[in-house]
Amino acid sequence: MNQKNQLRKNPSRETCESIIRRILMTELTQNGKNRHFRKATDFMSYFESLYPASDALTKQVQRAVQSLHMPKDADGFFIVDKTAAQVEQEQCLGKLFADANVSLHPMEQVETVFLSVPSHMQELLLHTFEQSDLFAGQILTIVRTSNGLLIYTEDKKQLLSLLNRLINQQ
Repeated sequence: MNQKNQLRKNPSRETCESIIRRILMTELTQNGKNRHFRKATDFMSYFESLYPASDALTKQVQRAVQSLHMPKDADGFFIVDKTAAQVEQEQCLGKLFADANVSLHPMEQVETVFLSVPSHMQELLLHTFEQSDLFAGQILTIVRTSNGLLIYTEDKKQLLSLLNRLINQQ
């Protein structure tokens, strides 16, 4: 009988924390994000299935949730796999990306063209490409190298045609 009483007494705060983390990690792996847990009382049905319902159990679960210092998402759900600082950094980066109108260009779709250019001419050519209406939309970015310019483009054939026309004009 003594062993049964030990199994049914309230868990420690550390045990509650461990159980809460496991619940949230399971939620994360099954749903991709937490969609059910916003506050300590949301965990109570699970704890009450293991331990007798009591005010002490409720307080222990509340203490565990508080000590975990879990951030919440925009909808108020706990985020288990990030710290508050990480969430703040992500929000800051997201705002910067939005302000800068950032867009992604997967490198699988990007091709390169290398122009052999003497180092003393690279800066002038780089500036000319950047300011040119002729190359607008043709060049994703240009990188200076030790012996030329490396151009990233999404339409290599069209860029090569334009560059060849200019090179053969001489």
